[in-house]
Amino acid sequence: MNIGEIARRAGVSRSTVSYALSGKRTVSEETKRRIQAVIDELDYRPNAAARALKEGRTRTLGLVIPPASLRLTDMQLGFVASVVDAAARADLDVLLSPSGGDHDRSFERIISGRRVDGVILMEIRLEDARVTRLRQTGLPFVTIGHTAHPHGTSWVDVDYAALIARCVHHLADLGHRDIALVNRSAELVAAGYGPAHRALTGFLEAVAQRGVTGIDLTCADDAAAGEACLERLREDHPEVTAIATINEAALPGIQRGLERAQLSVPRDLSIAGVAAQHWAEDFRPPLTAADVPTLEMGTHAVDLLLERIAAPDTPPRHLLLTPPISLRASTGPAPVR
Repeated sequence: MNIGEIARRAGVSRSTVSYALSGKRTVSEETKRRIQAVIDELDYRPNAAARALKEGRTRTLGLVIPPASLRLTDMQLGFVASVVDAAARADLDVLLSPSGGDHDRSFERIISGRRVDGVILMEIRLEDARVTRLRQTGLPFVTIGHTAHPHGTSWVDVDYAALIARCVHHLADLGHRDIALVNRSAELVAAGYGPAHRALTGFLEAVAQRGVTGIDLTCADDAAAGEACLERLREDHPEVTAIATINEAALPGIQRGLERAQLSVPRDLSIAGVAAQHWAEDFRPPLTAADVPTLEMGTHAVDLLLERIAAPDTPPRHLLLTPPISLRASTGPAPVR
């Protein structure tokens, strides 16, 4: 249904309908009521592009995701879903744009073409060129994660350093003296991926505080890598009795490796970590973990971005979340050897 049909049914010109909708010129109350009656009858909704021109806004948010060539982890998909849901509640659309490698052109089109009112950026590096580029454009933006220089931007993040440290302290309290960190991939660590570096920092500080031995391993984000990582750990460090991890995608492979080696959790090996709740609850036995609040984080990111759009000159805000460690059945006393 278009403006021409509304004009025909209301017995007015197309321009009169346009003026009544936009408010750019005065239209008599009687004519406006007649036009509104037709609109109500036809359930007409103004074209989004026309509305954007009127408001000076697109009513669309950009969400920059990892490259489309990569399979998103469940946690990343959770962030996408939560941002889309939160935007929908605000009557906003979300435009997804991959970044990295050959996809940088898509990112550039989003920020330079003014296709969106603001941007949410995921998977933040300690030194992130995308953040620098967004600052140059003046386009409002918020990050899920934060760089090594966090004070000039608005962001929401999980305190991976504190949470992994809590896992180490919990395992040490149970008597474990040799603890391994199963981190994210070597490629992400080399690229300066924030959560991987902060998890390692928290791990090293905690093992030093407790006087226990710490082994740090990198592991790709899939089950096969998790199984191979466990095999490597058992071969190179058979003394390890506990694992802390932020690599939820590797958990099914770790479990498969444990079953194949006929190791019992937590009798032979305790495991704790930071993961989305369903990963923790699907592990057998259920994983002691800090459950990453993906829904809450996506909602916070949208709220922070709407604040930046409405008042771009206000000081940036930061939300660093530290969800509690949910004690489940995957951790227990260190085995007597």
